[in-house]
Amino acid sequence: MSKKYPPISGKLPVFMHGADYNPDQWLDSPEVLEEDIRLMKLAHCNVMAVGIFAWSAIEPEEGRFEFGWLDAVLDRFAANGIYAWLATPSGARPAWMSETYPEVLRVGGNRVRNLHGARHNHCFTSPVYREKVAIMNRKLAERYANHPAIIGWHISNEYGGECHCDYCQDAFRGWLQRKYGSMEALNKAWWATFWSHTYTSWSQVESPSPQGENGVHGMNLDWKRFVTDQTVDFCKAEIAPLREYNKELPVTANMMDLFEGLDYWKFADVLDVISWDAYPTWHEHGDDGKLAAWFSMNHDIFRSLKGGQPFMLMESTPSLTNWQGVSKLKRPGMHKLSSLQAVAHGSDTVQYFQWRKSRGSSEKFHGAVVDHVGHEHTRVFRDVAELGETLGKLSDVIGTSVPAEAAVIFDWENRWAVKDAQGPRNMGIHYEETVLQHYRALWEQGVPVDVVSMDADFSKYKLVVAPMLYMVRPGVGERIEAFVSNGGTFVGTYWSGVVDENDLCYLGGFPGPLRKTLGIWAEEAEGLYNHDRNGISLVEGNALGMSGTFESHELCELVHLEGAEALGAYTDDFYAGRPALTVNKLGDGRAYYLATRAREPFYDAFYGAIVAEAGVARVVEAELPAGVTAQLRTDGERDYVFLLNFSGREQAVTLDGRDYSDAVTGEKVDDTITIATNGVKVLRRTRGE
Repeated sequence: MSKKYPPISGKLPVFMHGADYNPDQWLDSPEVLEEDIRLMKLAHCNVMAVGIFAWSAIEPEEGRFEFGWLDAVLDRFAANGIYAWLATPSGARPAWMSETYPEVLRVGGNRVRNLHGARHNHCFTSPVYREKVAIMNRKLAERYANHPAIIGWHISNEYGGECHCDYCQDAFRGWLQRKYGSMEALNKAWWATFWSHTYTSWSQVESPSPQGENGVHGMNLDWKRFVTDQTVDFCKAEIAPLREYNKELPVTANMMDLFEGLDYWKFADVLDVISWDAYPTWHEHGDDGKLAAWFSMNHDIFRSLKGGQPFMLMESTPSLTNWQGVSKLKRPGMHKLSSLQAVAHGSDTVQYFQWRKSRGSSEKFHGAVVDHVGHEHTRVFRDVAELGETLGKLSDVIGTSVPAEAAVIFDWENRWAVKDAQGPRNMGIHYEETVLQHYRALWEQGVPVDVVSMDADFSKYKLVVAPMLYMVRPGVGERIEAFVSNGGTFVGTYWSGVVDENDLCYLGGFPGPLRKTLGIWAEEAEGLYNHDRNGISLVEGNALGMSGTFESHELCELVHLEGAEALGAYTDDFYAGRPALTVNKLGDGRAYYLATRAREPFYDAFYGAIVAEAGVARVVEAELPAGVTAQLRTDGERDYVFLLNFSGREQAVTLDGRDYSDAVTGEKVDDTITIATNGVKVLRRTRGE
């Protein structure tokens, strides 16, 4: 499972370290641009993302292009050993375009067209907007695709949002016609006979609206799929003219923290490398463990999008943000810790928003490497420079892989369907938090994890966890059954196997296609009020060796055994004594089912037993303190072990007896090492030793 990938760019076969750079904001201050080069070198920064919001500076009037300033910036970079991801500026178009071509502006679900302003306030379907973007991108590629400073294309910025204009309505109808072929098939898939909403012509179909149709779940799901497909198509259209001039330059598009509006799995084949923007709210609580697990899960998703290929941390803040509820400074050590957290999970870059603070407008107080004071004598600059120096000593980590033997399923379409189900707990069924609970239990043990869609290849894993797999698309149930039969361990939970790909309920009993694998039938699902509680009492002498009673809440399913064995039973209410935790032996493997949402410390105990039983490797076969995790990258011969301390206090970790050295200094380390508050240690060992 170990693999060494080539560097993202052969021009820069080391860690990319840099920031979003907006020289177009400083064109009237040439001394600032000269000073930036000096400061970049001091900060050990070797790459900048340039031009992300520079459309007005490049094309101040329709058809009049000004490239002189960009020529000067990129030439200066090339002369000083600094490289650039050159952005396509489609994330924010100029005012002249909105005035001349109002059709480019988005129309909301209320069918009202937006005014000019903000970002991504444009229609991905608009022929005019596509034409203008194609002209811009072709001009950029013609001029810069072979410039020595350019190492890749940064496509737009944080794609997102939707448009409901007439162009998009027509495109949506065409998308549906291609998918279903006939009105009969569409009505059946949407169960349109409900409330007498049967459609008799394609022209009657409109996108969901607060003033119109929004209760047809199949329509809601298809609209979200359409928005993703239309955005992906726009992204492809952006890339096409760039490829004409240099097919070798990689392309990326920066994604966001588990952004709900787009199915990111659909972008995997379009982009050469995945990048994303991470902005944790560190230090909100004394222990940052839960937040760290959430961002680790994000890192693992973005790594898994392209099958384990290293990704890019395109944006992070070197200090604070200005748009979160509270703009809290990173405590000493946290900048290095959170940056190397991304590296530990597979990032080959650490980049920031932004290089130099803007003087005005909406992000003038957003963190940056260079503050308004304009020099290097700041705590933040020192933190960035120190990290850059450390990254320079870890070049051997570039291209290494994360050897995960466990996978957690996080699927966008399933997420959408769960949230639109209208029952059994509309006050919050907490899909994301539930996935995180299962993921975090593995994270706490230092188990490398891939986070995958339900369409992934399960055969390479020993353990697959599918929290709340409400939607099961065709073939998925069969592949999970084969995985278990062939010796795999599968964990399913309540509210699984309920609907098909059209959000139509499975008939014949839940969990639908998973029923044989799990060996149970779920008769009823009860949503609990926030004050309600139940519990799981473990059966004495159960196969996992677990004992005691654990509290549960939010949702309880009443299940019947159909070949499975009860490991735990409910403690309360009229269904006390009925199965709450089960295991089913199928072929050479086992399938577990958790019928209720448990509270901690259930998951730690449960996954401790599961990992041991399934033979899933931990990074370090040693007890890790709460809030400390171990992550692994390897080239197949050498392992790089990252010990990351998010506990909020100094911690000691006793290693597992293997020979370790410090990957930064090369010094041999003792069996017990101390990790400072917000500290990180990167160790090296021989693989398989």
